[in-house]
Amino acid sequence: MTATGATDIGMQRKQNQDDFRVELHYELDQALLMVCDGMGGARAGDIASEMAADLFSDSFSRRRKPGMSLDYMHAVMLEALTETNSVIYRKSCEDVNCSGMGTTIVAASIDGDDAMIMNVGDSRAYIIRGEKIERITNDHSVAEEMLRRGELTPEQAKTYPAKNYIARAVGTSDTAEPEFYTVSLLEEDRILLCSDGLTNMLDDEEILSVVKSCTDVSECCNELILMANRQGGTDNITVVLYHHKMM
Repeated sequence: MTATGATDIGMQRKQNQDDFRVELHYELDQALLMVCDGMGGARAGDIASEMAADLFSDSFSRRRKPGMSLDYMHAVMLEALTETNSVIYRKSCEDVNCSGMGTTIVAASIDGDDAMIMNVGDSRAYIIRGEKIERITNDHSVAEEMLRRGELTPEQAKTYPAKNYIARAVGTSDTAEPEFYTVSLLEEDRILLCSDGLTNMLDDEEILSVVKSCTDVSECCNELILMANRQGGTDNITVVLYHHKMM
């Protein structure tokens, strides 16, 4: 297995409020991947995303063990998220400089061929298998919820004025509402995590084209960021890419 990540401020923002983590444990055949996107326009979004990445990683690592089942990974990720949300929310309530801060989170725990994916907000996870790309996660955004209810068409959702308003976040209330997804990995599968700074600039087929054309994960991450910036780079851009290879 190989994995890496990259982040970029983009072409229009003055601050990068994204963060990411990539942890590979070759001796256990395990990985933990994460992307966090601090809430744009809210105070201290960069603090929220960094806190979320650090706190979640630390909590998960304390409970990591060899041969984790999907149920165990689910439980550990949920506990890590609960702890993370509690600390960030408490800081936002106690520190006036951090009032209203929050962050998205998308994380993948991998043990052997099993992957447990968790998200809160509109940062995404994809699986790329052969010639196909498939989004794993649902966006927790106003536009996507309206799309699911049939109030917007897919084309209308792309340009809806409240497109980037997220309906769920970490640290904005005393509870966080994650969704979980399971994936059985095959040899050469790739898991891609990203902030919406990538997906607002590139559609799924453009992402697939870049990943298929690259020879390694670092090259893929850098090329995706470069392409997103060429097409406007309206937000911070963060990409984490994992390549599943049998040990």
